[in-house]
Amino acid sequence: MSKSTDWVPSLWLDTFDELLDEDNELDYGDQWTLNFNYSQTDKVTKEERKRGWKVYCHCAYGRFKCPTCDKVWPSARVVVLFRYRLRDDRGTVIMRPFGQSCRSCQDDEFYLSGFSKKEVENALLRLCSKIRKNCYNDEDDDEDDDGSACSTKVYTKPHEASLCQACIMGICCQDED
Repeated sequence: MSKSTDWVPSLWLDTFDELLDEDNELDYGDQWTLNFNYSQTDKVTKEERKRGWKVYCHCAYGRFKCPTCDKVWPSARVVVLFRYRLRDDRGTVIMRPFGQSCRSCQDDEFYLSGFSKKEVENALLRLCSKIRKNCYNDEDDDEDDDGSACSTKVYTKPHEASLCQACIMGICCQDED
């Protein structure tokens, strides 16, 4: 599964549930759920902020496959956006993966990445760390406190902003190294 190029929402849902059930990553007695929204942005309005919403942008390693020409490419700059809040003992996480376009086809279509289980775990563990810090006032394990993180350094070709949906929307994490 580590070489998968398919976007698999159930991998994220199952891993999130495993982290909550088996590893007690958010063991505060609250119920947490993970949902997907493929159109959310990183902007949090004043009203949303009052209602407790926070945003965490994660940069992960993934693999893409163009359905038109079957070209496969890796990227260490796959942006995954999480919006989360805790309210009345119920925690909600809304996730959006961002896509990339195929350089060969240049059809302005964005395709979602496949991720390894390890990469999904890393992203969700980092999210849980942010939730513990921002919803439960725990200490943050990580030194970087800017709200985003890239996974272990993987060398791929230079990031092409013109093919990255997150770059086009102005929220890519490409400049963080």
